[in-house]
Amino acid sequence: MMDLRVESFYFNLDFSFKLFLACAFAWEQDRNRERWRRRQRRRFWRHPIIELRESRGAYHTLYAELNANPEKFQEYTRMSQESFQDLLSRVQGAIRRQDTQLCRAIPAEERLLVTLRFLATGESLSSLHFQYRLGISTLSGIVVDICRELWNVLRDEFIPQPTAEMWREIAEKFWNVCDFPNCLGTVDGKHIRIIKPARTGSEFFNYKKYFFVVLMAIADADCRFIAIDIGAFGRGNDSQTFKNSDMGRRVYGNNFNFPPSQPLPNTQGPPMPFVMVGDEAFQMCENLLKPYSSRDLNHTRRIFNYRLTRARRTVECTFGILVAKWRILASAINLKVETVDEVVKACVVLHNYIMTKERPNIELDEPVAHPLPDFKHHPLRSTAAVGLMRDQFAAFFDSDIGRVSWQDNVV
Repeated sequence: MMDLRVESFYFNLDFSFKLFLACAFAWEQDRNRERWRRRQRRRFWRHPIIELRESRGAYHTLYAELNANPEKFQEYTRMSQESFQDLLSRVQGAIRRQDTQLCRAIPAEERLLVTLRFLATGESLSSLHFQYRLGISTLSGIVVDICRELWNVLRDEFIPQPTAEMWREIAEKFWNVCDFPNCLGTVDGKHIRIIKPARTGSEFFNYKKYFFVVLMAIADADCRFIAIDIGAFGRGNDSQTFKNSDMGRRVYGNNFNFPPSQPLPNTQGPPMPFVMVGDEAFQMCENLLKPYSSRDLNHTRRIFNYRLTRARRTVECTFGILVAKWRILASAINLKVETVDEVVKACVVLHNYIMTKERPNIELDEPVAHPLPDFKHHPLRSTAAVGLMRDQFAAFFDSDIGRVSWQDNVV
């Protein structure tokens, strides 16, 4: 009996000691939590630096001077004053905020100006915080909101859903500018560098040893974007990314409102499908051509590769203009992945907006008619048939009708 009492005593003592430790631990946690709250407690309702925003902030001191100097205004915002005011009128209703009893709302002009400056320079939010005297969290919310509204307001007009008539206009422009017939656009991907997102492992990591998301795009001969897909993981190649995107499935599925096939210019040969062009990374299909392999090239195939590359350079130029104007895309973006997507889409739609509003129209001469060659028609139901279609394009480029005067000297 005594043995049981002794065991019970020791058991109860052990339990009491454990209970004491648990209470002490909980008490210490409460103290630490209170210390953290005390440290995090705001010393100011609004910091004295931010209080002087309306007298010393960049918007209130620099904006008037920029308006008096149109060239400097364009350097600062990457667009003319007329384009800025037109853009402001389009998005003003969505980005305007109401004044409250506690503080006055930030004007819509200032919200748009600081967002354009962020996109144009890639400066950190901390840097803009001191220039515009706005809180960092306030700036972050402004950038996300404005980028989202720019995409929502501008995309239907400047990146519309292509119709058959729009495709024909694009193809005519490619023939006039790049001497490539029945071409609907050029396909390629752009790697947008980002700071590694938390808890993503190697999803956005690539063989170049940095993290990025992929901007997959189709561009026209005027260096404007026809369709885009943004946000794919960086570890996939361009071909896989394009196939898995919505526009890629529509291209490979012939479900993109493509116009019906028509003969090549100045010929009465069989109807040829309208195509897009890409580099050797993409899989060829009825509506997508790529260059011949670099092995065992004859003269005709060299001519074809040159003419296709000459057309494909438009998408490279489009990406180059995009990054040169919106420098946020030239360095690693330190934002959440979802915010990166909004920023990239805003840059793309602003690119099309400026290229449409400010680029002059260039009148081109009409192509000269020539005698007609003899082409054979092959139904495009197999890989071999697609190869034969490419051979017909190559034969056209090496014929008296489709050749350009300098191509033999280039290859």
